[in-house]
Amino acid sequence: MKCEIVSAEYPDRAGVTGEPLEEHNEKVGLVSLGCPKALVDSEHIATRLLDLGYEVEEGDESEVVVINTCGFIDAAKEESLSTIASVLSQGKKVVVTGCMGSAQHELRTAFPALEFISGPADLDPVVNAVQSYLPNQEAAILPGEARARLTADHFAYLKISEGCNHKCSFCIIPNMRGKLRSRALPDIIEEARRLIDDGVKEIALIAQDLSAYGLDRRYESVSIAGQSYRSDIQNLCELVGGLGAWLRLHYVYPYPHVDHLIPLMRDGLVLPYLDVPLQHASPRILKAMRRPAAAEKALERIRAWREVCPDLAIRSTFIVGFPGETDEDVGLLLDFLEEAQLDRAGCFTYSAVEGARANALAGHVDEQDKLDRQERVYELQSEISLQRLRRHVGKRLRVLVDGRTSDGLLGRSMYDAPDIDGLVYIRSTEAQNLVEGDFVWVDITESDDHDLYGDLVAQEIQLR
Repeated sequence: MKCEIVSAEYPDRAGVTGEPLEEHNEKVGLVSLGCPKALVDSEHIATRLLDLGYEVEEGDESEVVVINTCGFIDAAKEESLSTIASVLSQGKKVVVTGCMGSAQHELRTAFPALEFISGPADLDPVVNAVQSYLPNQEAAILPGEARARLTADHFAYLKISEGCNHKCSFCIIPNMRGKLRSRALPDIIEEARRLIDDGVKEIALIAQDLSAYGLDRRYESVSIAGQSYRSDIQNLCELVGGLGAWLRLHYVYPYPHVDHLIPLMRDGLVLPYLDVPLQHASPRILKAMRRPAAAEKALERIRAWREVCPDLAIRSTFIVGFPGETDEDVGLLLDFLEEAQLDRAGCFTYSAVEGARANALAGHVDEQDKLDRQERVYELQSEISLQRLRRHVGKRLRVLVDGRTSDGLLGRSMYDAPDIDGLVYIRSTEAQNLVEGDFVWVDITESDDHDLYGDLVAQEIQLR
């Protein structure tokens, strides 16, 4: 793991009463569940523990295990509860944090042996709890290093805000993570610099809503390198994009001011890629979901974006089986997909989440009907993705190497985010000297509905 100082000041340990282990090797296990935003929280936990001299291992093999939980939907909640139960059954000391930490009463009722529970992005209680089980001397800290990462060495998530101001009826994230809290712009830029200095070639900006960045700060003006900047998503992208790494945007609502980001993609400062969580296309269902954008406006915006940046790749996510949804509503969603021609789309069946307002709505959909509707969406989107990927055949693309195969390399183009999109399979008999994080040029010869295939042309040599 790589290590970054999160803070040079450590929390007061008064009131920490966990019983120390008689014998220990100062190894701490870390299990990170849920979304990339939770993964970043886990990285900060690992960073602080490493700075204090602990050895941090992914997984639950150590005698003290930190579990960063997810409680967004019932399946994620069950995974978190199952993980806690499994580790406790092994007689290990467990520190619970993350989204399920917001439901302390439920956790303590289910697991009386739990001594330490904290909420999402709540770093200090986790560190206090680990130190109560495994006391050690604080390590000397050298500020300015890059943070610990649980991703590949050449890729990093960069969280720019916490919480959310939206009131979507199916979501309880504002209850778990609170309202929007944007980070200071200079802090974000400095963290991006450290990540790039540490070898990161691709940064993905993440937040519950990237496009809302700075709203809670009233878009305050800040000084960076002697110049004044408004704290908004456009300036943030220009500054981070100017540092030289690939910059990818996740979870962008289609607001009018997002239009200002598209020229940055056309000009190469930001990757021509948008992850826009649209969720549905039926006006009636969007209203019931309390979503902040209409399908018609989303289509208009997508068309306008592609006029400015024809290479733009757009992915989105949708929910089928929302209470009250009819076949007609699903038809409107399918019509939208035909019209929008999104590059990628994920489709989830509606899951009732404890505490969500949508639970009280009438007309809950049968589970089999949900699955049938999901299949209809995926069948159509597979055809659309197939056509969208064919446009790359015959072109030469810049590809970031992620790994190896038996006869070549695995990589991603600028149109593919890690773990959720497709891959570029690169045929080569001369790839022995290439490693993860190298940029190469590939002639694309084939495609399917998910991946691209091509021949290695050359390695890109970067001079710094």
